[in-house]
Amino acid sequence: MKKYLFGVALIVLFAACQSDNTPLPILGHKDIVEKTVKGQVVKDTIYHTIPNFKFTNQYGKAVTLATFEDKIYVSDFFFTSCPTICPTVKAQMHRIYEKYQNDDRLLMLSHTLDPKRDNVEKLHKYAKKLQLEGDKWNFVTGDKEELYDMAMKYLVAASEDADAPGGITHSGKIVLIDKQKRIRTYADGTEAKQVTQLLKDIDKLLNEEF
Repeated sequence: MKKYLFGVALIVLFAACQSDNTPLPILGHKDIVEKTVKGQVVKDTIYHTIPNFKFTNQYGKAVTLATFEDKIYVSDFFFTSCPTICPTVKAQMHRIYEKYQNDDRLLMLSHTLDPKRDNVEKLHKYAKKLQLEGDKWNFVTGDKEELYDMAMKYLVAASEDADAPGGITHSGKIVLIDKQKRIRTYADGTEAKQVTQLLKDIDKLLNEEF
């Protein structure tokens, strides 16, 4: 019986190790294309990626996809006057900031969904309230249509809604993006347990990519 239990324990431990070593999935739409390599037709997978963008951060500086070159990053969507989920999500984002603030392999990006009110000055005050300095965590504003379109590119729900608190309905998702600008995982920023798992996923992706 003891030998049996020991054997079961080894199997469980091996399965756990295997699961831990499994790469994070690549999320979003993908296309299978055929191409000819050395005279042979082979199939290649084209994954959904985040397209280029240009927004302005809390310091009045341009932020583009090039800002995150050779980096992984986490991203979310919010607005400073949000009366519902945003404070909770930002508290969870701050957990990520605290853990990786000295790790230059990871950056953070928060997009406002209320650019009319969330100008550069407002975002700067918001960042200071969170005791943030430097370019680790960018809070960006810009053209409203482009911001909402970008939410779609991250596969995150966001829309103006006169009946919603604050006039905007949006997801509290935190998105993890790899160096190739592919979506690797999500966490509900209103759920601390999911963000705890996200921290583990970030560590896994860092080990995978660097």
